[in-house]
Amino acid sequence: MIAKTAKIFILVKTYPTLSNKYGELVCTAGIQEDGTWIRLYPIPFRLMEYEKRYTKYQWLEAKIIKNTRDPRPESYLIADNSSIKLFDKVDTKDKWAKRKALLSKTPVYEDLYELIQKANDNELSLAIFKPKEIKAFKIEQTSREWDKDKIKRIEQNIKQPELFSSEEEQYLKETFQLVKKVPYVFSYTFTDSKGKSSTLMIEDWEIGQLYWNCVKNSDGDEKKALEDVENKYMNEFMKKDLLLFLGTTRQFHGRAKNPFVITGVFYPPK
Repeated sequence: MIAKTAKIFILVKTYPTLSNKYGELVCTAGIQEDGTWIRLYPIPFRLMEYEKRYTKYQWLEAKIIKNTRDPRPESYLIADNSSIKLFDKVDTKDKWAKRKALLSKTPVYEDLYELIQKANDNELSLAIFKPKEIKAFKIEQTSREWDKDKIKRIEQNIKQPELFSSEEEQYLKETFQLVKKVPYVFSYTFTDSKGKSSTLMIEDWEIGQLYWNCVKNSDGDEKKALEDVENKYMNEFMKKDLLLFLGTTRQFHGRAKNPFVITGVFYPPK
């Protein structure tokens, strides 16, 4: 398969999930200069060399190939990590003017049913969505630790030496520790332009990291940390010109009643 060079403005980086092969996997997505979406999945982000690690709202260039094991139309693989080039992060000056300009070529949907239909027809699996109203921010407790058997398999697999891997990659493998599992699931309940109410999980890296920062700042008080997370997403963000980045999961793409999750929140000032 022939690789092509793509330049992608990163908008989405999900909280890591476990993988037997890679240890952790992150789903990354962004838009090209013409406004079309590209998903880069799977990516063992924390096993990449430090100079290749990108942030949200940063331009990334790399050689990519279509991910033939992923039916979603925007899904690609990075063909060669050494081809990754990172450019300056786009700032938030002038009420996020540069960031908003880059999104201007990408359609913004307001009817969730329309999006679901397009996903079921395999026309798309990523989109920008503008909710009519955010009704609630939900917090549900989940398991506090990763599956122990899976952790054992990962620890055995991840430290296996590989031919052609760099010294830095080998060091990262040898010193690697799995990311902490967030013991809560966060969701938004919202209505769309037709008044239909939906609840979608928020799987952004940002909300996971916010939770751990709030736990640290509250000296381990989880109740206070959750209050701080809710305040940001339900109070602070309601004063912003809120957009949601939605993506379908590979497992449910094309066949679930609603295959989408919230993979990112875009919150420039009004």
